[in-house]
Amino acid sequence: MNIALPIITLVVGLIGGFFIGVYYLRRQMTTMQNDPEMLQKVAKQMGYNLNGKQMQRAQQMMKNSNPPGRAPSASKGPARKKK
Repeated sequence: MNIALPIITLVVGLIGGFFIGVYYLRRQMTTMQNDPEMLQKVAKQMGYNLNGKQMQRAQQMMKNSNPPGRAPSASKGPARKKK
């Protein structure tokens, strides 16, 4: 019993941390969709300088992405032949 309690606590902590992290990331993504300044800041951190048209396209792409909890479709284009 001396070893079981720390292991159970670790597993519960990892699972809880995962779900808290997912919630936080989703919240940040929705905030970024609605705030062009935040999207511009993230783009600059990644080394991109977006103009107005590119900014609108990026926001539109984020709004049209899959809703949370839905898996992306398996094939988005024609299948490739393997050699």
